[in-house]
Formats: sequence, C-alpha cells, structure tokens
Amino acid sequence: MNMVNDFNEKMQDYNSYTEANMRRYNNYTYENRPQRNLLDAMNYSLEAGGKRVRPVLVYAFCEALGGDYRRAAAPACAVEMMHTFSLIHDDLPAMDNDDLRRGKPSCHKKFNEAMAILAGDALAVLPFEILADDELLTAEQKILMISVLANAVGRDGMIGGQVIDMENENRDDVDEENLRNMYKCKTGQLIAVSCAMGGICADADSDKIRAAIEYGYKLGLAFQIVDDILDVTGDEEVIGKPVGSDEQEHKTTFVSLYGVEKAQEIADRMTDEALEILEGFDNNEFLRELTIRLLNRKK
Repeated sequence: MNMVNDFNEKMQDYNSYTEANMRRYNNYTYENRPQRNLLDAMNYSLEAGGKRVRPVLVYAFCEALGGDYRRAAAPACAVEMMHTFSLIHDDLPAMDNDDLRRGKPSCHKKFNEAMAILAGDALAVLPFEILADDELLTAEQKILMISVLANAVGRDGMIGGQVIDMENENRDDVDEENLRNMYKCKTGQLIAVSCAMGGICADADSDKIRAAIEYGYKLGLAFQIVDDILDVTGDEEVIGKPVGSDEQEHKTTFVSLYGVEKAQEIADRMTDEALEILEGFDNNEFLRELTIRLLNRKK
C-alpha cells in the first residue's frame, strides 16, 4: 500500500473513532430531557464536519510516541469540543457575526443567539468532565491534561487570543509581532495542547512533549496564515463560509501586511520548521504528510 492510501486509511480510522466517541460523550438518548434544545444545538455544531485536526494530532502523537491511540478518546474529543465551543462563540453577532459555518447556518442562526451562547458554554465545560471520568487515563494524566487544556483555552490561550483579535480591529498599528502573538494564543495554543495530550497519553518524557508543543505552535501559525490566504483567494463554496470577511471587518492579517506571496513564504517556512521538529520522532510518516497537506489545503 502506498503512502497516500496509508495516510487516508489512518485518517479515516482516526475520524471514525472521534465521531463514535463524541456521540457517546454527548449522550444521544435525551428525548425526554427538558434541555433537549441545548443538546440539539451542541450536537448540531459538533456534527457540522470540519477537518478534526486537533483530535487527529492527539492520536498521531500518541502513536508516534509509542502509545495506543484508542486510549486517547477522551482527550481527542475534549479538544474538539473546545474548538467547537470557540467556533460557536466566534460566529456570534457580538464577535465575528458570521451566518455560515462549514457551509451550514451558524449555531445562532439555526437556533437562536441565547441557545448558541449556552451550547458554547456547555461545550467548554464538558471536556473537563469527560477527562476526569475517563477510565483509561491515570490520575496523574488526568490532572496534567486538565491543567494544560485549561491554560490553552483561558486568558493566556484561545480566549485571550480572541480578545486581542477583537481589539485589533480598525487599528492601523498592528504589526507582525502582535499578529504572531495573537495567532499563537487564538489558534496555536489549542493545536499545541492537542500534540501535548497525545504525548501525555503515551507517557512520553518531558523533552518529547515540549518538542510536540513547539511543533504545534509552528503548525498553528502556518495553519492560521493559510486561513488568511484562503480568505482572499479561496472559493466560498469550497471553504463553506464567506471570503473577504477579514477585509470587511478591517482585520490586519499576514496577507494585509505582506500580500499573498510573502504570506505564503512565511507559511512555507513555518511548515518546514515544523517538519524539522518531527525528525526527532519515530513513526513520523503520518504526521509529516498531515503537516504538508494542511499547508496545501483549499479549505
């Protein structure tokens, strides 16, 4: 079997495992519950599709560091729920005010604004419950994962990055250092913690986990710069959301600072540096292919 088939087969295995476990964690047997509308809104957003990059990174680093990815269901689903919570809230009228997400109505358009806020809140809390209750993780692994995930999401992570992003709107003095810091918080932290949690599942040593985190930061920056580029050059039907929104919202991006060509060069360089870090890991073929595909993606 060639590398492409191997990659696609493993990606399918990973994603099928994620979908099955997310259904299990956000229990579908809720017909008689009074909060059924909340669960419907949560599941609507969880099932909207997407690349599932973060759970895939949990599984892939777990395997690259000698672990069994099937022991990583809780952390993989936890990071995807956190990511989904951030997307629901990002789309709200008070934030980015986006009507579409992955080609479907945003959660607040499908339900209503209040229900979308509450669905996002619930998806921000559920990850800690499923980590704490997981029977495959040791107590030490649970404590460490809960700690690093909370840090990646909170004031110094994804939520803090969203604050910087909002405060950067309509400013003319946003420079590359500011953008890098914002992208590291808003995007890089959750990607990096996905890599770290895979290592924790595999009981990897601290040096390997630090290397996985550094890889995650570089991948996260490249990932976000590619998003900047796709917002200018992408096909709305392929991307599943409006293009040109960054310019309409007066956001500074790598494209608005440097143009598409130089932004692509920076994304290429970050990807090369991420690939270099992977050289220190055994069984890195899947991760290498994933890294390259994310750079060259069209959505």
